[in-house]
Amino acid sequence: MEKPFRKLIALIAVLAFLPAAHLSQTKSRRILADSIIAGGTVVTMDSKRTVLKNGAIAVRDGRILAIGSSSEILERYRSRSIVDASGQVIIPGLVNTHIHVPMTLFRGLADDLDLQEWLTQHIFPAEAKNVDEEFVRAGTRLALVELIRGGTTTFNDMYYFEDAIAQETSKAGVRAVLGQTLIDFPAPDFKTFDSALEAARVFVNRWKNHPLITPAIAPHAPYTVSQENLLKSRRLADELNAPIHIHVAEAADETEYVQQNHKGLRPIEYLEKIGFLGPKTTAAHVVQANEGELLILKNREVGIAHNPQSNMKLAAGVAPVPAMLRLGMRAGLGTDGAASNNDLNLWEEMDTAAKLHKLFLGDPKVATAEEMFMMATIGGARALHLEEQIGSLEIGKRADIVIVDFDRPNQTPLYNLYSHLVYATKADSVDSVMIEGRWVMRGKRLLTLNESAIKKAANAYHNKVIESFKQR
Repeated sequence: MEKPFRKLIALIAVLAFLPAAHLSQTKSRRILADSIIAGGTVVTMDSKRTVLKNGAIAVRDGRILAIGSSSEILERYRSRSIVDASGQVIIPGLVNTHIHVPMTLFRGLADDLDLQEWLTQHIFPAEAKNVDEEFVRAGTRLALVELIRGGTTTFNDMYYFEDAIAQETSKAGVRAVLGQTLIDFPAPDFKTFDSALEAARVFVNRWKNHPLITPAIAPHAPYTVSQENLLKSRRLADELNAPIHIHVAEAADETEYVQQNHKGLRPIEYLEKIGFLGPKTTAAHVVQANEGELLILKNREVGIAHNPQSNMKLAAGVAPVPAMLRLGMRAGLGTDGAASNNDLNLWEEMDTAAKLHKLFLGDPKVATAEEMFMMATIGGARALHLEEQIGSLEIGKRADIVIVDFDRPNQTPLYNLYSHLVYATKADSVDSVMIEGRWVMRGKRLLTLNESAIKKAANAYHNKVIESFKQR
């Protein structure tokens, strides 16, 4: 009896072991991810505008590895970092297509003025007396806090000491297209155009292979850069295969100036005639543009940065955004700098843009909530010519992901997702931010920046800026 009994015991042991072995095999077969975000409503902004309720995203090596229902993703993938986003909305990181980040330190310095008075009598003098590398670093860090807290994961900047901006931005783990400013008169960083141009060459070569930083060439505008120097900028950008960022057709004064100095040509016509426009160019503002000029920009694949609040505050005009959308142009949203807005809040820009164009055209059906959210995400990516990398939640794209709290009184009840995102959601609803697969904010806690120290350093510039104005 002893031998059959031993066989029975052995068989029971094998049967008892099988489920555990099967479970272990199943677990080992699951694909390893760095992070999994599960349980939320995923707004992909892909070409089909797919929305997944109880969706999930798996991330590995800075990219989106998989996207689908929570049950599918959790069955196929495993990770030590699984974030429960139940009751929240998962969106692509927002894209701010035009900004001057160090100008956060000039926030509220000169308000309620027209563009040329604001620029020539206040901002340019303030920059001449205050802007140096440390000022730029302090202003950049302050802007980065605000951008991350508002769910912006990519921004397009134009300013001075751009290498310092690149260092601070990459250290904080934020994505950016950064343009070294080129202007005809002495600037805070370089006193001649040619020295700034050579610095731009060095800047682009230094950062061109960085995973987060895309270096660019940034001639300021057609009214501050001569034809010769605009063409020098274009040739350098072509040589280095770098993007160009420029203010274009922002206000009536600019149009009048260009017409007076270039045989009646309007700004866009002028840039087209001299051969400046081309792919990988982003034009900020484009307020003064007729349909023919929009077609020029479309045919040249120029990206458009629409800055509704800045344009409204400076009374620069209303850009023809509904026409841009109808033509399928590369149009995104920007805040401009905090000196002319006065914040870096893309949620406000979405809401403002939608309402502005309805009012201006007398048509409540234009500039829909879905179109405005598109402009803040994949539209912004297209404006920066980065749509293959960012702007939507799709397999293979960079893992720039934002989790938005959707359980607030101002978001209750929910009938239409895009309506809530554009008309009801505020920047402080942003809960968590991931860029390149790395959490830079989790549960509203900043992980790469010391906010209290940054605000203290920024406030230290207040008296210095005030004193500089007294000395004028």
